[in-house]
Amino acid sequence: MLNRLPSKLSWGVALLAAAAAAAMPALAQEQPVPVQEQAVPAQEQPVLAQEKPAATQEQGVKADDGGAGKRGRITPFNGAAMPEGGTVAGKPGGKPGDPLEKKKAGDGTVPSQGVNVFDRMGAELPALPAEKPFAGKVDEAYGAFQRGYYLTAMDLALPRAQLGDPAAQTLVAEILQQGLGVVRNAKQAAFWYGQAAENGNPAAMFKYALILMEGRYVKRDRKKSEELMKKAADLGNASAQFNYGQTLVADSPGPKGLKAAMPYYEKSAEQGIADAQYALSQIYLNVDGIDDGKRARARGWLLRAAHAGYDTAQLDIAIWMIEGIAGERNLEDGFGWMKRAAEGGNVVAQNRLSHLYVNAIGTRPNPVEAAKWYVLSRRAGLKDDALEDFYLGLNEQQQKAALSAANKFRST
Repeated sequence: MLNRLPSKLSWGVALLAAAAAAAMPALAQEQPVPVQEQAVPAQEQPVLAQEKPAATQEQGVKADDGGAGKRGRITPFNGAAMPEGGTVAGKPGGKPGDPLEKKKAGDGTVPSQGVNVFDRMGAELPALPAEKPFAGKVDEAYGAFQRGYYLTAMDLALPRAQLGDPAAQTLVAEILQQGLGVVRNAKQAAFWYGQAAENGNPAAMFKYALILMEGRYVKRDRKKSEELMKKAADLGNASAQFNYGQTLVADSPGPKGLKAAMPYYEKSAEQGIADAQYALSQIYLNVDGIDDGKRARARGWLLRAAHAGYDTAQLDIAIWMIEGIAGERNLEDGFGWMKRAAEGGNVVAQNRLSHLYVNAIGTRPNPVEAAKWYVLSRRAGLKDDALEDFYLGLNEQQQKAALSAANKFRST
């Protein structure tokens, strides 16, 4: 089958430990640089419902055509009931072309024709939700930065930074590091990150810890780097929480290190770091001695990482759904996640998607699509003797169609 968990620790955990063992911790996606004050009160973001991958097979499929499912047809009324009595205009014996007497769109007897652009013009929009009152101090420099006025932000922040304001120092460092409106200067950025870190800014602590670990613009200091990373993590910086967890795994490989890192992964995952969400899913499922309540949440964390666009999580959740790991089997959704990861460029997912098409798992059999995804994965260096035999068994027309489709493919 598609299971790629060879032992109690899955490949995901093994990869996690390997990444953590590197000289510099693996970087989580960096969050926008937070400063202590904001120029404009930030509205709370609405809670987004988890996106469900598009099903590859519609509900209510009728089996025919040699046992393969066929998609349901769309009727003129899109599945709605015909007008009363099955007649036009609701009259017995009515014929096509009879006027729809006393029938109007919207009363349920006539299909809606939608709202045209002229009907929409001038329509009253719903009222915006009331903004929450903001009682904090306005940070004009950060407000300019948010609106893209980087030179103004620098002019406003630099005098404050020179007076020791850690928020302004972090903002100046960020502008210099990214070259926003000014010439990029990573060495000066490192200086200001260091100043802000010394003055207690968690975001600057995280950035400066990475700089110290790399040792490119300052003298390399692993001990101080880890101290700053832990301090930033304890102060709530999500990226620092994940990366400090990585250092704990690197210092103590195996279940002991993973359990020590778990609280930091949990805090980071709650703040939306996909790397931490993926790590939790692997630890909860594969490490011995994990609480059953947490183990039951393994698939949920993996789904959150997949929804965040983490392609390895998309590959794994596809395998879990198809094989019924940490939950019930769902072939259609599993196929959908595998396709999503493959379309994003994940080579292993492209190979597995080819197998799903060959064996009609979660979808109808499609030899051309199967061959297309095999060709793409083979070009990326992933060999598969079974798929090679399948490809050679296709006729010339099918092979040409698959090659053409592979040549036109661009990862999303």
